Amino acid sequence: MTELRRVVITGMGAVTPLGHSVEENWKNLIQGKSGIGPITLFDANEFPVRIAGEVRGFDLENWKNHGSGREAAGRSTFFALHAADEAFRDAGLKENRPDPERMGLYFGAGDWGIDFEGFVSTVSAAWGKNGQVVDPGKYVARSRDYLEGRRELEIQPFMTVRHLVSEFGVEGPVSNCLTACAASSQAIGEGFEWIRRGEADVVLSGGCHSMVYPLGIAGFSLLTVLSKRNAEPEKASRPFDKKRDGFVLSEGAAVVILEEHSHAVKRGAKIYGELVGYGSTADAYRLTDMDPEGDGARRAMEGAFRKADLTPADVDYINAHGTATAVNDAIETLVIKKVFGDQAAKTPVSSIKSMLGHLIAAAGATELVACLLSIRDGIIPPTINYEEPDPDCDLDYVPNKAREAKVDVALSNSFGFGGQNICLIVKRYE
Repeated sequence: MTELRRVVITGMGAVTPLGHSVEENWKNLIQGKSGIGPITLFDANEFPVRIAGEVRGFDLENWKNHGSGREAAGRSTFFALHAADEAFRDAGLKENRPDPERMGLYFGAGDWGIDFEGFVSTVSAAWGKNGQVVDPGKYVARSRDYLEGRRELEIQPFMTVRHLVSEFGVEGPVSNCLTACAASSQAIGEGFEWIRRGEADVVLSGGCHSMVYPLGIAGFSLLTVLSKRNAEPEKASRPFDKKRDGFVLSEGAAVVILEEHSHAVKRGAKIYGELVGYGSTADAYRLTDMDPEGDGARRAMEGAFRKADLTPADVDYINAHGTATAVNDAIETLVIKKVFGDQAAKTPVSSIKSMLGHLIAAAGATELVACLLSIRDGIIPPTINYEEPDPDCDLDYVPNKAREAKVDVALSNSFGFGGQNICLIVKRYE
């Protein structure tokens, strides 16, 4: 059997509610700032949830004009292009381009929402006389007059991948996965496997999403998983706190450059860390609920440890999925205690969703970047808004303030709707 190859991270990029670059985002995270505020992307006054983590002040027009055929692309595509460009430059690949046939792209690109006003006007124009059914003929006629093919095409997640491939000249393996909140972590894990098996030398990986639009907010509101703390947006996301009432929907993108170790060393690349563990499982339980015993999440953690040839005692920091929903936080705590045993109480755990909100498909990649920066800087980001302990959540959640600590190994958890569980382990490069 061919020996599996080592995988290192040589570049990172991010666009989040806390910044348009990795360093800006990181600075605000370790200062415990919140990126949550009132929704401005549409009029949410009649919605039960009127807060979100928006990317503010981002120059969409710059990226629209930067290349041809992007005029109709969505917010999340431009976030992905910006983050990938930062990561590509950070890795030194702009000046030292890899063999395009040995470069792959594995992404977790989410949708960015339909044209809500257009959809409503098209449907309402086609109501039948009784006001209860749609007249197909009128609907088709109105759609033909209103809908524009390229704009409708750009809604699809695969178009983000198409723009990335074109921008960076990727000619190796390309794929996209959209496993809800676990998408970008799964993309990174699968890109890791491509390199380990020798299918690519460099892989751009990560995710993007922008669900801050009427149907996105409405859908999650109907699931009763969003915080309704509209009067205090900065305090709305409170993972592991007893008074948590749901997550805050956010948007953004994060990208990492995965690279085969000897390839990176040969070109003199700086190395942020080594990706050593990847566990992937499914609960096969319910659409939006985790297995109450956390069996799938437990198996994902254990699988990551086996692949990394490490034990829980080696872990210095856990970046939790930590959504701030009542059930998920308690189950994640339970799973950590099952896998880590006595070590669980000694291992710092934090959720940066307390500051960023939930970036859905982009969440896992954003959190892996935080793990790598914790290793680099010796700082663990806090879980802000942690005010009242919950008996079911009794670990060290690094409450409210960042903590200086030597981090050699970090575990990142991502647990998505549909029961998809992904765990990644990164360690200090040596």
